[in-house]
Amino acid sequence: MRESAILALVVIGALVVGLDAAPAGARQTASGLRMYVFNCGTLKDRSPETYNLTRDQVESVDMADPCFLIVHPRGSLLWETGLNDAQYNTPGGFGPRHDIVEKSLRSQLAAVGYTADKITYLAMSHFHGDHAGNANDYAGSTWIVQRPEQEAMFQVPAAQTPAGNQATFSALKSSKAIVVDGDHDVFGDGTVIVKQTAGHTPGHQSLFVRLPRTGPVLLSGDLYHFPAERTLGKMPTGEAQRGQTAASRQRLEEFIKTSKAQLWIQHDMIGYRKMKLAPQFYE
Repeated sequence: MRESAILALVVIGALVVGLDAAPAGARQTASGLRMYVFNCGTLKDRSPETYNLTRDQVESVDMADPCFLIVHPRGSLLWETGLNDAQYNTPGGFGPRHDIVEKSLRSQLAAVGYTADKITYLAMSHFHGDHAGNANDYAGSTWIVQRPEQEAMFQVPAAQTPAGNQATFSALKSSKAIVVDGDHDVFGDGTVIVKQTAGHTPGHQSLFVRLPRTGPVLLSGDLYHFPAERTLGKMPTGEAQRGQTAASRQRLEEFIKTSKAQLWIQHDMIGYRKMKLAPQFYE
């Protein structure tokens, strides 16, 4: 009887050790990690030639502009803030191409139970207006940013900040921030990792999310805009730091192979049309 009791204790102890030794990501699989996709605007009639492509090499000249909310047991992360709602959420859109927002980001977040004060972390791929347009609304969150990007965003004069409207992200200057020089594990368990992919801007970044059922997903930011850039090895004509972009793409492609992640090209309208939008979610 005593021997049986001892054996039972040994088995239980082994099971406990096994649980403790399990990878953090494996434990997270049962914890309800999920990701929402929001429609943060449509960029109309973009020119494929800008990306060294022809019109017959792209399926849509309109670009999607999604935002993502990742919900984790240790908090939440808002990835991208889209076009500025105050300007673009109007009939007929705004700007020379009539880019448009159909629903404000705030209202879409509220529909799934999130207000700005419930967003733990804010991270954007970069500071351009279609990604940082509503950043000021989330200045109460902890901002995760690459050091070169933060420096570029607040350099003076503001005219030196191409394609970025400082007024839409000015509040971040006084936000609590995690300033990084490279990759960053957001929740410390390998499930949500900001990947440094400099080139499109000095501190451009992409996002890796290891979802329990969907599997690992890599959100591109603007490392790619059209799928044909990837398949044909093309790069935007005006890329400011061409060498950095090429190196970042190579590193990310190697990471995709080892992690077996799906690459979601955020601006790809064809891929976006296949996505489940909030209030549905990926898990």
